[in-house]
Amino acid sequence: MVSSPAMTATDIHRTIDAVWRIESARLIASLARMLRDVGLAEELAQDALVAALEKWPESGVPDQPGAWLMATAKHRAIDRLRRSKLQQRKHEEIARELEDEQAHADDAHLDALDNPFNDDLLRLVFTACHPVLPTHAQVALTLRLLGGLTTDEIARAFLVPEPTIAQRIVRAKRTLAEKQVPYEMPRGEELNERLSSVLAVIYLIFNEGYAATAGDDWMRPGLCDDALRLGRMLAELTPNEPEVHGLVALMEIQASRSAARIGPDGDPVLLLEQNRARWDQLLIHRGLSALDRAQKGSAARGTTPGGPYTLQAAIAACHARAVTPEETDWAAIVGLYGALARITPSPVIELNRAVALSMLFGPESGLAVVDALTGEPALKDYHLLPAVRGDLLRKLERWDEARHEFERAAQMTRNAREQALLQRRAAECAAAAGAQDAVTPRPSKRSA
Repeated sequence: MVSSPAMTATDIHRTIDAVWRIESARLIASLARMLRDVGLAEELAQDALVAALEKWPESGVPDQPGAWLMATAKHRAIDRLRRSKLQQRKHEEIARELEDEQAHADDAHLDALDNPFNDDLLRLVFTACHPVLPTHAQVALTLRLLGGLTTDEIARAFLVPEPTIAQRIVRAKRTLAEKQVPYEMPRGEELNERLSSVLAVIYLIFNEGYAATAGDDWMRPGLCDDALRLGRMLAELTPNEPEVHGLVALMEIQASRSAARIGPDGDPVLLLEQNRARWDQLLIHRGLSALDRAQKGSAARGTTPGGPYTLQAAIAACHARAVTPEETDWAAIVGLYGALARITPSPVIELNRAVALSMLFGPESGLAVVDALTGEPALKDYHLLPAVRGDLLRKLERWDEARHEFERAAQMTRNAREQALLQRRAAECAAAAGAQDAVTPRPSKRSA
């Protein structure tokens, strides 16, 4: 046992929580392989957690807590199958398999738990992100099974009622069972299609943490941490997939700015105004290493300059390498956005390219591109379109127009911190317009 008499009940509960965060995904993955049922696997894993909460405060934390949870869950699986009135051969075979493994393979269990990456875990990643599930269900199930988050934590993270999240998770598990989705790794083209879905879900989780859609906080760092953990895990599980490393690189570099993105009062600090001394150099180093791995992998496959995540990571790297905003290689960024637009055409990418063009050639060049996007249906409710347009108009000292755009953007966003920032920008533009009017001589009646 690793606990000591000095450990309080609170200390042990904190330890159990930490162990669960680390071990739960592997535990569920291993049980799902044996039981061929993700829902039942999660239920038995939760039963093992409850057992730990009951027993560890009295007996102490085991030397191998992950192995203890696994053994407990498997014992309960055997009991569950024995008590079941269903006598299908499949259940009998699984029960015998579990009994044999429990009796003869304890050392193998320890080895498997000591190894943080295994085929069972990879199967669970792809099962949670199966295309038979809608994206919102994939996100909820991924955070539940792989992120170790509770239903309440997921609900709070996405500002959705807890019953809604609970229903999504229940329906997702039911759909996987009803559709008889095999608990296995996809192959060939199916692997590529499913990998794209997995990466999209992980990045969606990261983005919600990096710039929260709604609520009172500009960021939700916990979601960024969960996405990074999932991305790093996937990179270890699929070492030869360049876009996996590209996504990890992108998240590492973006996460490096987290401390600088929020001011002392919790308000947003935009990229060009951040104190770069507060950027996390370890995360930048990890991100650049992952980017190098992604680019080399793309070159080996003949897919240079890389996929969308690798290209976005390369853009983020341009910012990370610049000690000051003035040293940013905007020409390279413009080129990378152009390459990204050719791979995945999108008005959002074009909006980002407009910002880079404005930094390279001046606000007029960026404004011309932004003005061409104002009729895009996909950007009709996208608050960053008027926000970017307002910023470019502000630089051109077209104060009234800029104020109007910032006010529009503030009305469109659902994030309180971002809304306050945009309202401040609008007020600054209104003040500048008033000052400009005060110093501009009025035409005399005679000249008029």
